[in-house]
Parts: sequence; C-alpha cells; structure tokens
Amino acid sequence: MKSDVRDNYNTRHGGPFDRGAADSWYDRPFNPHYFVGETNMSEKVEMAQMTAAEIAAYTAGYRWNEECGDKKDYGDGGEA
Repeated sequence: MKSDVRDNYNTRHGGPFDRGAADSWYDRPFNPHYFVGETNMSEKVEMAQMTAAEIAAYTAGYRWNEECGDKKDYGDGGEA
C-alpha cells in the first residue's frame, strides 16, 4: 500500500488540506481556501491570498478525498 498523502501535509482542522478534503467530502466545487483558526470561526483566506504551497495543500486534500471516494450521504430522498 502506498504511503498516505496526508503524511506530507499539515492536516489541522480548518487548514488548506482539511478544507480541500472537506469540500470534496461534501461534494462542493473545487475552491481553494482555508481558515486561520477554527473553521467558520476565524478569518477565511481565499485563493487570491494563498501561497502556492497552501493551494497545493488544498488541492492535495481535495484529490485525496476524491480518490478515497468518501462522500457525505445526504440520504436517498425518502425512497424506500
């Protein structure tokens, strides 16, 4: 088994890798960003203010989750 890409990034909650993985998990579009502290409780840094390394970390998180195939289950719309 190949090494886990997460080992190459800081995976703190709210950080670029975490936000990329979360956007993929919730099936949101690719939109690099991160939070300085806690998610939605601290300053949000948009792509225009991100460094190349931060964008790479977000991208890696998004791709990692896409490859894992993990997605939030929103239910089946009430079908039996």
